[in-house]
Amino acid sequence: MGFQEDLKTLSDKIKQYRDEARVQLHLARQEVKDEFDELEEEWDKFKSRFDQVMDEASGASQEARQTVKKLGDDLRSSYQNIRDKIM
Repeated sequence: MGFQEDLKTLSDKIKQYRDEARVQLHLARQEVKDEFDELEEEWDKFKSRFDQVMDEASGASQEARQTVKKLGDDLRSSYQNIRDKIM
């Protein structure tokens, strides 16, 4: 095989890897977006419960406060995971 043929083969292989990487990147973006969209629904639930507990303040049960805290901790962790995936 000649030098030009070697370069052509190399160029073809690079193009193939580049195309595959582009497809995988697109799929990864969509996966992260889907994950983010699901988290947005959880955020809405959290915000509603948070507002309710804050309105009730001292009248809110310990269980209600713990539930909101756990939801918040889980959301924070999930949003951090998404941030880490895209950075």
